[in-house]
Amino acid sequence: MASLPGKLLVVFLVVAAPLFFRQAIGAQKDSSATPQNAAPPVEQPSQKLTLSQAVMCERVENLVPSKSAVVFSVIAGQVCCFTAFDPVPQPTLVYHRWYRRDELSTQTRLRVYPPKWSTYSVIQLRETDKGPWRVEVVDQNGHVFETLRFSITD
Repeated sequence: MASLPGKLLVVFLVVAAPLFFRQAIGAQKDSSATPQNAAPPVEQPSQKLTLSQAVMCERVENLVPSKSAVVFSVIAGQVCCFTAFDPVPQPTLVYHRWYRRDELSTQTRLRVYPPKWSTYSVIQLRETDKGPWRVEVVDQNGHVFETLRFSITD
């Protein structure tokens, strides 16, 4: 008959050994799934607000610019600055800064929303508006996306 220490050894091997081996195998699986020398997961760069289209035109109908040009007759009565942004990662503000002969004439604040957004601003033309113009499309931090140059003539 086996002695008491021998019986205890058998009980240990039957009860404790499977738990030990199961933990060792689990640790092996975990370490093989994520190697210790592996680089940490790379975060996707956050999207930036991107201007996808900017155009000067006479009209905007159903968010589609029409009669785009760089020279506009005062007889047209108005000029529009149409802009489209894609992507728009979060709601934000953009500005259309209208300059006549390098002097700020007006600034229009426009909201844009995800995932993409089109918007425009308009000025009404007068006889005194003839000459060179530009519109700067700017974000709320002052970053100029694009400068559109045009002229008003007879």
